[in-house]
Amino acid sequence: MILVTAANGNQGRLLVPKLVAAGESVRAIVRSEASAVPLHAMGATDVVVGDAADPRLLARAVDGVSAIYHVGPTLNPDERAMGFAIIDAARAAGGAHVVLSSVLHSIVTDLVQHEIKRDVEEHLLASDLEFTILQPSNYMLPLKLRPAFERGVFELSWSLDRRQSLVDLDDVTDVAVMALTDAERHAGATYELVAPGRYTAFELRDVIARVMGRPLDVREIDADTYAKAWLGDRDPADAPHQLAVLRSISARYSAHDFVGNANVLTWLLGREPTSFESFVRREWQRHTASGSSRDSTN
Repeated sequence: MILVTAANGNQGRLLVPKLVAAGESVRAIVRSEASAVPLHAMGATDVVVGDAADPRLLARAVDGVSAIYHVGPTLNPDERAMGFAIIDAARAAGGAHVVLSSVLHSIVTDLVQHEIKRDVEEHLLASDLEFTILQPSNYMLPLKLRPAFERGVFELSWSLDRRQSLVDLDDVTDVAVMALTDAERHAGATYELVAPGRYTAFELRDVIARVMGRPLDVREIDADTYAKAWLGDRDPADAPHQLAVLRSISARYSAHDFVGNANVLTWLLGREPTSFESFVRREWQRHTASGSSRDSTN
């Protein structure tokens, strides 16, 4: 059995069905009963509901599993403690192959979430468990396309001239399936997962505009404005950790490019990774098919 943490998140919703399709039994950890419902529909054999930092819950969750996929929730102030706890639980249970979803360039310590993920990587290395560490670049996320699709403007919360590398979560979870189902081949590896391309905001805007078939504006916003998209109805004043994470991203990415190399991901997939344009075309088709397309000039 394979355990997936944060199973109803961006990665989990893609990974769980892929593991089920590969014939694997999946146990999922989610925080609420509402989040458990779609996991059962995806084919998860078992869904554990509760606090992923609770040692008793984790002891039950890791019991009898051969592999664990751990995704640390980037905007959760307990991310470090949760990472340490799942590793400690796996070690106490006698050992499982832990596949850790980390981040590209985790050594960059002026990024709050990178320092946390680096610490979790170090804790895993010190555990003597079998491990595989995935280090994906910035995710290609539908959330980041929403302003362009709905309001005709592409927004970034850092300098528009700085370059970034991206990666599609479909590709990341394809690699995760490989690592989780073939531990012998992937144990002890650390993989940087990056798609081709190093883009400024203007170049990303041009790709989106080409796919949509209409001109788009591009605008730099501050981290606090971007935080509103993540936090929804929550008061930003009640989310100091989340604001610290997003502010550190804005500061770092405005001062330095954040780029990587696509070779490792290409070799692992045995094909060209998903391009940003292919991602945008896929999401634009979904957007228009849902009936939510609108004239961006309105």
